[in-house]
Formats: sequence, C-alpha cells, structure tokens
Amino acid sequence: MCKACDYTIHGRQHHFGWDNALEPALRVAPGATIEFECRDSSAGQITPASTASSVTTLDFSRINPVSGPIFVDGAEPGDALKVTIEGFKPSGFGWTANIPGFGLLADQFTEPALTLWNYDAASLEPAAFGRHGRVPLKPFAGTIGNAPAEPGHHSVVPPRRVGGNLDIRDLSAGTVLHLPVEVAGALFSVGDTHAAQGDGEVCGTAIESPMNAVLTLDLVKGANLRMPRFTTPGPVTRHLDAKGYEVTTGVGPDLMTGARQAVADMVELLAGRYNLAPVDAYMLVSTCGDLRISEIVDMPNWVVSFYFPRVVFE
Repeated sequence: MCKACDYTIHGRQHHFGWDNALEPALRVAPGATIEFECRDSSAGQITPASTASSVTTLDFSRINPVSGPIFVDGAEPGDALKVTIEGFKPSGFGWTANIPGFGLLADQFTEPALTLWNYDAASLEPAAFGRHGRVPLKPFAGTIGNAPAEPGHHSVVPPRRVGGNLDIRDLSAGTVLHLPVEVAGALFSVGDTHAAQGDGEVCGTAIESPMNAVLTLDLVKGANLRMPRFTTPGPVTRHLDAKGYEVTTGVGPDLMTGARQAVADMVELLAGRYNLAPVDAYMLVSTCGDLRISEIVDMPNWVVSFYFPRVVFE
C-alpha cells in the first residue's frame, strides 16, 4: 500500500471496455490519491513462459483491462477530471508482440512474434534487447480515461474524447492530465501500463508490463474541454537523447503512407546493420522509436520522420 495514498484499487477490480452503467469500484472526494494495481494489456495471458504461439491463442475479449471505475463526487458533464500522475511501481516483467493483422506494417509482418523483457523494477536501468540492445525505460499508462455518455458497452481499443487507449508515452510520472467528463462521477479507469514505448507504438504493442499506478483525482468545474490535454513536468525525451538519432523519412501526399515508408525504412536499416530479424527490428522500434510529422504545409507533399535513438546500441 502506498503510504501517501487514500485508497487502493486491487487488480481484481478491473473491467473490459467502457460502460457508464458499471457499478463503481470506489467513490471518492476530489483530491483523493489512489494506488491502482494495473494488469498488462493481455490480462496476464502472456507470461514469462509464453512463446510466439501464445500470441495466436490470445482471447481478445480480455484485452486491455482497466482498473476501476472510480466515481468522483461532484463530477458532472462539462467538468474536467484533473489527473495528477504521481508515479508508478513497475513489476520487472514485460512483453512486446507482433500480432497478425495489427500494427502499422501488418501487411508486411503476418506471422506472430514475441519478445519477453526482464528489467530492474527498482533502478529502471535500460532493458536488454538481444545481445547488444538496451532500451531506456519510461513507465506510463496507455489507457486512462472516463466513461463515455453513450450507453452500452464500448471497446477499450479506440481512444475517444474522454481519454481511453491514448497510448501517449508522456503520460508519465509528474504529468497532469485533464479529461472531459461526460457522465456523473466521471467513472474513471486506468490500465494498459507500459515500461517503454515509442511515439506511434508502430507494431501495435510496446513493452507491455503490469505495474501499479499512483494517481490523484481532482475536479475543474465547468472546464468544457473538447479533448484531453496535459502538462509535462519537463523535457520528454532526455531518456533517449544521449547519443542522437538515426532518422528515416517518408515524403508524399498521404501522411499514413509516409509514416509506413519511414518505419519500413528504419526496420530495414536496423535489420541490416545489427543482423536482426526484420520482425525483431519492427518490435524494437515500437518500444523506443518516434514517428514525427516534420512538415505538413508544403503542398502537395508532407514529410513524416522516424527517429530511432542511437543510445539503444551505443
């Protein structure tokens, strides 16, 4: 139990998908600090004993469990839930998978693949990848949000204006997130914790890792936000910046095509340079490489760049 926390939400207090008819796991006053035990995005289906064949037997009805929901007293539609991310307590185990039919280059990588990670949960030293790679870690929650106003059960996979499966790497310790409220009490939930991810999460998974998240929930009355917004406590890439970057680009009139080209070229570059299987390079870049829109004004062609941190191999 977190000594500074007012409550703990245990791992068994989770649900799959969003539904504003769910019974709250807890009711709190604004300002409460809660420790959430978060399961990984497979809900424990991937374990340290898993192999690539385990990817083919995943039960997708059990993907992306979120802990909660939390009813925040006084929260009403039009308010914003202010979520201060106090910190994370990682587990030391994680996984990255290529799931057939999922990911930016799904048409190029059609077979299941799995990488298992072990890392020091206390020091968060970079996690080993193969014989030479070491991926810097930055824990965060991939799925964090409120229940939508629309009744019924809704998949947790697509993000929405009230948050959800945002997969924003910078929702890490010290960040303050504001989420639109659409229903009484907000009905906040969190899960899908990651030990590291690149911007884009291009293969569809990051370092998926169960861990505890400590969050403070507060209210901003009448905020009337259209979409989530957040404030970071400082620089967001210093864990990756030390050795610079290798960068590939995609240039053309379609941003998705450009993104695919930039990622495919980086996969080819790393596979050739470091003697990696292409699918391993694909999973690696998903954990630590960043897709960026470099230019979107010089019509008719836009530029998408993919940044891979050299610190991983140097």
